[in-house]
Amino acid sequence: MFAELVEQITKGTKNDSDRLIQYVDTAKDFIGILKQIGTIPESIRQNSTSEKLFAKVSDAVLSRAFREIGLKSTPIKKRANSADVQAESIYHDYSLVADAKVFRMSRTAKNQKDFKIASLSGWKKGANFSVLCAPFFHYPKSQSQIYSQAIEYNVCLLSWENLIFLITHGFRESPNVNLSKLWNYSGGLKHTVLMADSEKCFLNLYKDMFLSFLRCQENEYAKMIEEQILLINQQGLLGKTYWEGEKAKIISYTKEKAIKELIKASKIDEKINHINQFTRGIRHD
Repeated sequence: MFAELVEQITKGTKNDSDRLIQYVDTAKDFIGILKQIGTIPESIRQNSTSEKLFAKVSDAVLSRAFREIGLKSTPIKKRANSADVQAESIYHDYSLVADAKVFRMSRTAKNQKDFKIASLSGWKKGANFSVLCAPFFHYPKSQSQIYSQAIEYNVCLLSWENLIFLITHGFRESPNVNLSKLWNYSGGLKHTVLMADSEKCFLNLYKDMFLSFLRCQENEYAKMIEEQILLINQQGLLGKTYWEGEKAKIISYTKEKAIKELIKASKIDEKINHINQFTRGIRHD
């Protein structure tokens, strides 16, 4: 199912986003998509239309995940200076905005600018909570400014794995179950974490609260994480196979072909055309 979705994204155009979102909204194997959406396949070119489509699809996946746990949710179509998704409780008086984060395995080290914590807080626009949803294994392992920022701005650092666990174990908000405690966790740390410790990773603390709130055992969560690790390793093998194929293709190039591909990759002709357009448009009024 996920492979089919990726194939559609790769062959699609920017006008196909509504069709792809509908695909996500109606997918019978939604969990299969959710388990893999955090990793951008290496076969999707960086900065391509397909990559932009993948980002839009991840918004749709996050929105459906919120619906699967009992919230009303839709992606936000306006992307500039805005969160990706909005959601609200059906039974309790709160709303939230959320950002969906997906990353490549080949991506170098990430920093706080990749997570946009402060911006996400500013995008609440009347909502009660801000939620960042990223792959668990892409969050910094030890310390980072994103943790102090999450505490300062009360942004929930959620993972796709948290949502997988909630959905596969049948947890839904109801008149008797209020999930707002999950979204409000970071703000509560402001009164318990020392300034010197504010940049330390608190994801394990969040996991403990998460499991206690759901009344689940650690081994249940650990089993899900192990399954995710296996799946991530499979995705890694696919990524390495793709780049080995690209490497072999480049090695087989003739000198002339290699020169043409380098010029194309550097976008030299495009840059020359932009300069020509700019200079032709200059005039003294």
